[in-house]
Amino acid sequence: MNTFLKGLITNSSNELISYADFIGAALYHPNYGYYMKDKQKIGRLGDFITTSNISDLYGRMMAKWFSNICTNGQLDPVFCEIGAGNGRFAEAFLQEWQETIKTPLKYIIVESSPYHRKLQRELLTNFPIVQVESLCEVEPFEGMIFSNELFDALPVHVIEKINGNLFEVMIGIKDNELFEQKVLLTNSDILFFLQECKMELRENQRIEVPLAMEKMLREISQSLIKGMVVTADYGYSLEEWMDPRRAKGSLRGYFQHQMINDVLQHPGEMDITTHIHFDYLIQKGEQAELELISKLRQDEFLLKVGILKELENHYDPKPFSEVSKRNRAIRSLIMPSGMSSYFHVVIQQKGIKLNERNVFVE
Repeated sequence: MNTFLKGLITNSSNELISYADFIGAALYHPNYGYYMKDKQKIGRLGDFITTSNISDLYGRMMAKWFSNICTNGQLDPVFCEIGAGNGRFAEAFLQEWQETIKTPLKYIIVESSPYHRKLQRELLTNFPIVQVESLCEVEPFEGMIFSNELFDALPVHVIEKINGNLFEVMIGIKDNELFEQKVLLTNSDILFFLQECKMELRENQRIEVPLAMEKMLREISQSLIKGMVVTADYGYSLEEWMDPRRAKGSLRGYFQHQMINDVLQHPGEMDITTHIHFDYLIQKGEQAELELISKLRQDEFLLKVGILKELENHYDPKPFSEVSKRNRAIRSLIMPSGMSSYFHVVIQQKGIKLNERNVFVE
């Protein structure tokens, strides 16, 4: 247990902090936060894996799709990635752009983690990129803002309904061990969230409340004069949240590729994540001038941007050849049981008038 987290709790009112404060400290503290530490987090030797680490196809397909939109005169060739991790998506995107598209491109990476910024610089040394720590440093531009698994890593509050009353689940510490304590819900922002979402919790239902999402969407919108926002993440609609199977919420940790239900374990050493509220993201996006174009499952999105054209038609008997490996990667991205089926891609626009039909015209 790090000294900052101990102090944060013991110096707080009633010696309790919200889950949002705990997650913020556990993930983002400059010295003790999981994402800030100088250690591998993504891939086989880390704690979790992302779509862009399965294959370079994801980044390459996104580059081709973005190029088509720019060619049709709809957007300037400025691409901004928020939370680029180890830089694998950016590398695939920029390689595709350099090899087949070859027109001028400005690629901006917004990355708060010093460790990940270092990895990105090392990997992308042959590409002209602009690196900044926060969206506030980005001069408002025309183009596209993209994120992959950004919103699921934002701090969330946790609430629960018990005997007809709403409680916020808080975190305390005793004998160097973290514990939960429920207090009557008084946070007006959380109450307003429930009202806006028209969400009525069932008895004993627990759910995460993503208040930080609204601030992030406002910052994204402020960075964009005109263009598109593409968000790839996993989450639920309001209807899906109310399914009895979601009664315990979705907050969990990932530690050495093992899912951990108790996120109070290993603070600062473990990834913490939650499914996002898609309806709230769309609603708050609209309020921030980000109009919804489309929400698709990630496999559906990849099919629409032409991933099947990448499938090599000729047979290769060698299972470990580059052709065979590439074909397996394509299938893993579009199979109903594959990783992509758990993700959705939300496409929003600002200052332009597109629809799903002309967004995917090649």
